[in-house]
Amino acid sequence: MTATTLAPPPPASASRSGRAPIGRLTWLLSRPTAQTKAVLALPAIAFAVTTALLLIVLGGVMMFWRWTIADADLYQMLSVIALVLLIVPLIALGGAAARLSARRRDDRLATLRLIGATPGVVTRMTVLESTAVATLGALAGVVLYLIAMPIVGLLPFQGEPIGAGALWVGPGAILLVILAVAALAAVSAAIGLRQVTISPLGVRTRQSAPRLHWSRVVVSVVAILAAYVMLGSLGSSGDWMLTIIVLGTGLGIGVGILNLIGPWAIGMAARLALRRAKTASRLIAARSILESPKATWRQVSGVAMTSFIAVVAGTGVSFMDQFQGDYDAPTRMLMADIRTGILVTVLISFLMVACSVGVNQAAGILDRRDLYVSLDRLGMPRSVIEQSRSRAILGPLRFTTFGSALVGGVLVFPLTSLALIFAPVSLVVIVGCLVAGVLMVWGTIKATAPVMTRVLSEPERM
Repeated sequence: MTATTLAPPPPASASRSGRAPIGRLTWLLSRPTAQTKAVLALPAIAFAVTTALLLIVLGGVMMFWRWTIADADLYQMLSVIALVLLIVPLIALGGAAARLSARRRDDRLATLRLIGATPGVVTRMTVLESTAVATLGALAGVVLYLIAMPIVGLLPFQGEPIGAGALWVGPGAILLVILAVAALAAVSAAIGLRQVTISPLGVRTRQSAPRLHWSRVVVSVVAILAAYVMLGSLGSSGDWMLTIIVLGTGLGIGVGILNLIGPWAIGMAARLALRRAKTASRLIAARSILESPKATWRQVSGVAMTSFIAVVAGTGVSFMDQFQGDYDAPTRMLMADIRTGILVTVLISFLMVACSVGVNQAAGILDRRDLYVSLDRLGMPRSVIEQSRSRAILGPLRFTTFGSALVGGVLVFPLTSLALIFAPVSLVVIVGCLVAGVLMVWGTIKATAPVMTRVLSEPERM
C-alpha cells in the first residue's frame, strides 16, 4: 500500500472554493485547552462587567431624563456628569478586554503567516474570534444587568426607592450595547493585527517594540487648556442645555486625555527607573514596562480614572457640605440625592477598577509567561520574580494616580475654588479613594499569585 492511498483527501469545500475554512481554523486555534481556557475567559469576564455596568449607568441616565419634577433639569445635568465620568473608563475597559492576551494571539497568527496564510485569512480569523468572545461576554453582561436591577432599584431618590423598572433601558438599547461591544472588539482586534500582517517574523521573534511619540503631550496640554477655558465660561452661559453640554464635554476631555498621555508618561518614568536600577527586580520591572507602556497603562488606568473621579466627587461632597442649616424639605432631599449620586458614581468606578485590575493582572502573567519561566529556569528566586511584577505595577500606579488627581483638580478649579478642593471633607474622600485603589491593586497582585504558580509549574502546557 502506497503513501498516496493512506493520505486523506482534502476537504471538499476547501478544494472546490480554494479558500481556507476560516470558521474551522478559528475554532481549532481557539477551542478550550489548558491555556486557552484562561485566555478566553479573561476578556469574556471583562466584556460581561463592561456591558452590565454600561447598561446600569445608561438606565439611570434615562430614568432622570424621563422625570418632570421641578428640579428635573438639575438631576439631568448631574446624570450627564456621571455618565461622562464613567463612560470613557468603561469603553477603555472594553478596549482593554479586546486586547487581552494579544501577545499570545500575535505569536500564533504570526506563525500562520510564516507557513503561508494570507493577511486576509489572519485578519478574518482574529476578528471572528474576538467578536465571538465579546458577544458571549456581552450576553452574560445582560444577564448580570437583569440580576442587578432589583438591587440597584433599592437606591433612594426623591425620598423613595427608584425601583427595578426605572432602570430598564429597553430591548433596543440592549441590542445597541451588545453590537457596540462586539464592534469595539472587532475594531481593536483589527488594529492590533497591523504589525502581524506586515511583519510576522518581527512579531514572532519579539523584534518590534511600541513607540509613543512626544506629540501626545502637546495634544494633551492643548486639550486640557481647551477644557479649562470651556469650564471657566460656564458662568456666562444662561442656557441650561448648553451648560450641560459644555460641562459634560469638558470633563469628558479630561477623562479621555488620561488615556492619551498616560502610556507616554509611564514610559518616560520607566526610562528614568531603568537608569537608576541597582537590583534585579528593579531592572526587570523597568524593562517589563518599556516592553509595552500601553500594556502597563491598562494595568493601572482604572485607578487613574478613579483618581480623577475622586477629585470631582470629593469637591462635590465638600460643596454639598456648605448647604447645612434650616432648609425646606425639598432642598434637604435634593442634597441627599446628590450625595447618593456621588456615592453611586464612586462605587461603580471601583467595580470597574476591580474588574480591570484583576483581569489585566492575570492576563499580564499569561502574556509574559515565557519571561517568567525563563527566569525561573535560570534559578531566579520566586520572591525576586514577584518583586519585579509588583514594582512594574505599583511604581506606575503611584505616578499615574497623582497625575490623574492633578488633572481632575485643574478642571474642577474653574467650577469651584481651591478652598472647596482642599476642604477637609473633600480631602478625606479623595485620599480615601486613592488609598482604596492602591490597596485594591496590591490585593490583586497577591490574589493572582496562583496564576504565576501554574505558569511556573506547567510551562510545557502554556
